[in-house]
Amino acid sequence: MEKHSTNIRRRGRPPKRLDEQFDTREMLLRAGVEVLTEKGFSATGIDEILRRVGIPKGSFYHYFESKEAFGAELIARYGAYFARKLQHHLDDESLSPLERLKAFVADAQSGMAKYGYTRGCLIGNLGQEMGALPASFGERLSAVFTDWQERVERCLLAAQVAGEIPPDIDCEQQAAFFWIGWEGAVLRAKLERQPTALRIFSDVFFTGLQRR
Repeated sequence: MEKHSTNIRRRGRPPKRLDEQFDTREMLLRAGVEVLTEKGFSATGIDEILRRVGIPKGSFYHYFESKEAFGAELIARYGAYFARKLQHHLDDESLSPLERLKAFVADAQSGMAKYGYTRGCLIGNLGQEMGALPASFGERLSAVFTDWQERVERCLLAAQVAGEIPPDIDCEQQAAFFWIGWEGAVLRAKLERQPTALRIFSDVFFTGLQRR
């Protein structure tokens, strides 16, 4: 007698593969970065992100237990992305240390121009609205800024060794000043939809480093 397989394919939608699940999660994170660089966390609803990727609301909670967990993932994602961008330029040994930092600034300006200055820095945006955010975000944001600041500090120290900037400059202080000023310039460029603030800040920063 012929045996029938007990592993009969059931009708209906096949189960999602792991790569499809990854793609959905990735789409949600990318949409989150887009929206939060434009509008911020408090002004962004989950529904808006879901509309961008075209998936039902229930799917969001399959990948993230809450909006806070989603935001924490976005902070980590954006922080690592921008760290890689920084390191791409700051490790470029074909340029002098100071020229590497200038190349990063030029690239960041081009990135804002690409989107018509409608998108800012996700980390800076979240810092601006910290009073309305989950308390857990504060430490995460500070850690990202510290990482970025230390990378710029190392670049400035290398510029000192190369004789590009005077030996009496406090590189730690200047690295902190760079990010304080740069984030403010990004906010102003987004507000005005044009690059003037970015150019003013970068010109003053680099001129100040070399003036002694």
